Amino acid sequence: MAGNRAENGAIVIAYAAALAAGAVVLYTVPLRAPFDALAADIAATLVIFGFSRHYRNSSFYDAYWSVIPPLLALHWFVQGGTAEPWRAGVVTGLVWLWGIRLTANWAVHWGGLGHEDWRYALVRRRAGKAAALADLFGIHLFPTLQVFLGCLPVYAVMAYGTGPFGVLDGIAVAVTLGAIAIETVADLQLHAFTARRRPGGFIQSGLWAWSRHPNYFGELGFWWGLMLFGLAAAPGHWYWLVPGAAAMTAMFTLASIPLMDRRSLERRPGYAAYRQRVSALVPLPPRRPGIRPNA
Repeated sequence: MAGNRAENGAIVIAYAAALAAGAVVLYTVPLRAPFDALAADIAATLVIFGFSRHYRNSSFYDAYWSVIPPLLALHWFVQGGTAEPWRAGVVTGLVWLWGIRLTANWAVHWGGLGHEDWRYALVRRRAGKAAALADLFGIHLFPTLQVFLGCLPVYAVMAYGTGPFGVLDGIAVAVTLGAIAIETVADLQLHAFTARRRPGGFIQSGLWAWSRHPNYFGELGFWWGLMLFGLAAAPGHWYWLVPGAAAMTAMFTLASIPLMDRRSLERRPGYAAYRQRVSALVPLPPRRPGIRPNA
């Protein structure tokens, strides 16, 4: 971690307290699965929100996105009982691989408590007098609910996945593992570029020559891969398995990508031409100059 000892300690204490609060709710509040895990997830989020407000830095929440899904997967794996062991083991392993990689990426490049994601300040500023509510619901609780929805296919695998490991599972493995690989390569290329870039420069090589946001493409692929595992385990429950990945896609394509592109257009000379040439999300061969982009 890039922060000093006190800052690192604050992060560790915050997440230890959050997990403790979640565990208390999970094992003492009498709710049926998966609502017991949802209640625990919300309780843990509220603890992180308290630390965010105390330190006036909502980036306390940044690691939450990747810390909680592996713990949910492990809990549901232990509680699963009759789940098909190959599918349950593979899904749990892939979620942990994704979570460890993404959390490590955050920890290595975390800027300390002196740094906060610029989007959080923008959300609070736009909310005006309702900034605290925007912080609670928009920055903390909404992403928690969205990620939980994206994790429901993992619950389906553990609770309903008694059928044999099949072709759709194999496709899900390829999609999920490939997505993790793409996101990893994109992050490594971005960090290598950032270490040597000049002011106003932006990455246009590697995966970033074919997609303006290949890291987002990899992230979305992970959630769609989990959805495929859910369909393989419980096809009759598609109506609550698909919305998680669909909501993730809507968030990235309708909010995150336009917001990032708008900021880059304002701050980076040449980005407009890059935006015309390169696909927004799906890696595709660069377009010839003058051809209108489709995203």
